[in-house]
Amino acid sequence: MAAPVLCRLWSGRRWALAYINRGSRHGAGTPTGSRSSGKREQSSVVQQPLITAEKPRKGEHKWAAVVGLEIHAQISSNSKLFSGSQVHFAAPPNSLVSFFDASLPGTLPVLNRRCVEAAVMTGLALNCRINKKSLFDRKHYFYADLPAGYQITQQRLPIAVNGSLAYSVFVGKKRSQVINKTVRIKQIQLEQDSGKSLHDDLRSQTLIDLNRAEGQLRVDANISVHHPGEPLGVRTEVKNLNSARFLAKAIDYEIQRQISELENGGEILNETRSFDYKLGCTVPMRDKEGKQDYRFIPEPNLPPLLLYDSASLPAGTDPQQVINIDRIRERLPELPSVTRDKLIQQYGMLPEHSLTLLNEVGLLEFFQNVIKETRAEPKKVTSWVLNTFLGFLKQQNLAVSESPVTPSALAELLNLLDRKTISSSAAKQVFAELWKSEGKTPAQIVSEKKLELMQDRETLEQLCHATMEQHPHVVMDMKKGNPRAINKLIGLVRKATLSRADPTVIKEILEKKLSA
Repeated sequence: MAAPVLCRLWSGRRWALAYINRGSRHGAGTPTGSRSSGKREQSSVVQQPLITAEKPRKGEHKWAAVVGLEIHAQISSNSKLFSGSQVHFAAPPNSLVSFFDASLPGTLPVLNRRCVEAAVMTGLALNCRINKKSLFDRKHYFYADLPAGYQITQQRLPIAVNGSLAYSVFVGKKRSQVINKTVRIKQIQLEQDSGKSLHDDLRSQTLIDLNRAEGQLRVDANISVHHPGEPLGVRTEVKNLNSARFLAKAIDYEIQRQISELENGGEILNETRSFDYKLGCTVPMRDKEGKQDYRFIPEPNLPPLLLYDSASLPAGTDPQQVINIDRIRERLPELPSVTRDKLIQQYGMLPEHSLTLLNEVGLLEFFQNVIKETRAEPKKVTSWVLNTFLGFLKQQNLAVSESPVTPSALAELLNLLDRKTISSSAAKQVFAELWKSEGKTPAQIVSEKKLELMQDRETLEQLCHATMEQHPHVVMDMKKGNPRAINKLIGLVRKATLSRADPTVIKEILEKKLSA
């Protein structure tokens, strides 16, 4: 209760046409039979289109899908938005509840400065216009997890508006192409969080925990479909989605459900639904409330929230008593889009590689630490981190922080490879040993396994000569210009050296002997 929540509303516009086959894999009709435990929350969201599909085949119908997202993000703060109660994840139920959280008569809200600063920083990061004056409102509804009978939010004049978020998506058969897109953000608002309802089916009762609500992120998706050129359709709202995967599945299913309903002569109800992740479908919860149902009024116990920038800051003002937008802008960390551009420009990295480095938690830091300690080319480091290192992590379902191979160890291995102390195939052997042999250095593994490249050129020339004499038919193919022949000879020589000879040097010696 009264936990700090940032509510982001993504504004909507019409999208490119979505051509959707009536015979979808999602099936038709409205599923029933699942019990819901959703809560009433703000629903005044303008819709944002997200779904497009491939060009229609003959006989298929044209539909445009429009989706708007309302994102509830928990602010990282030590105390709640309007009270001094501490915030601790998984604390015992109702152990972090102040008199205000319990809505006892006479208690008043006190706005958390840290939460306001976090909201401003989020707005700046999302290219929003920060309102120097914002207002708080009461949103009335009656539910067990909201003992006051109303929720403090920002309906009329929120803290930030009119933002945008640029993002990239992988497309193509191999998902190797990157397309840049931009989504508009209608507003960001500070909002009191309600409690958590715990439904006990065995005892047929509901328990309430006023510590705070469910987790760090919740998304409500507003979805409608319409024929191009016609007015937008009636929307439904799918509540309390807590993962990107469930969000995508819920949107995909709801689009198909609405199309099927309309094409079979039915109508779409303006209702709230929930997503049953076990069945993979949405189910009805209740009729959708309108703004008038919430009876919004100004919050009488909170004055307007006033913010300043350096130009408007009154002279002689104590900086601890006001919030300076420009000061917060100076503390804004480097944004992902800026980091990606730097990686591309500094290391000649492909856009898709820069995306992967930033999308995997801790991977960028790992890459940068390897770069600091190795002489290897950045492209080679990128290849090893994204292919070999990340591949091993995914095979064992490990996070970067759980890797048995440190950046220093990989840097040392790449140095050995760069100095031509070992071959590429030997380097992969060493990496596999590093993964399962904690405590050993790459140099120790190379020495124990005798993986060093042969440095004695005279011995290598003798081996090449002997191999050519033992396989005259392959030599003849080489002389006829067969490109595969030389590769076969290189393989034979490397086999004789237990893969300790550099293929490039072998090829050089063989070509020299052929031209002699």
